[in-house]
Amino acid sequence: MRRAVTAADVLGGEAVVGAGVERGIGWVRVVRAGLPVGAVEHVIASKRLSLGELDRVVLPRKTLANRRRSGRLTPGQSDRLLRVARVVARAETTFGDGAKAASWLRRPTRALGGEAPLDLLDTDEGAREVETLLGRIDHGLAA
Repeated sequence: MRRAVTAADVLGGEAVVGAGVERGIGWVRVVRAGLPVGAVEHVIASKRLSLGELDRVVLPRKTLANRRRSGRLTPGQSDRLLRVARVVARAETTFGDGAKAASWLRRPTRALGGEAPLDLLDTDEGAREVETLLGRIDHGLAA
């Protein structure tokens, strides 16, 4: 049985985001307080997102430079980063391999109107569509 990757894993684990935030109200508190910039740094260092992709779906590079000075993201930026981390974690769990998940996230698919899943993560509704498709793939209903 494959190990489920979590959003916390994608963001750097307990060392970066703290303990007890696997789901629910723990995440709400963390997002409201602002994720540490270290979460962004981990996502980039782990090559889960490039700077260009981060720029498109989470926050502009210039803004990231400003956030580095304060050490924390705003609640809105944190919410977007968590949304991306949740979908990346789901893809890695679904495909059982980070490289396969990364490839799938960047490849346009007919099931998403010809868009690459990663390109839809700039909106909540887009992320929901990607998560729904991943659920279908998990259950053998879509390829």
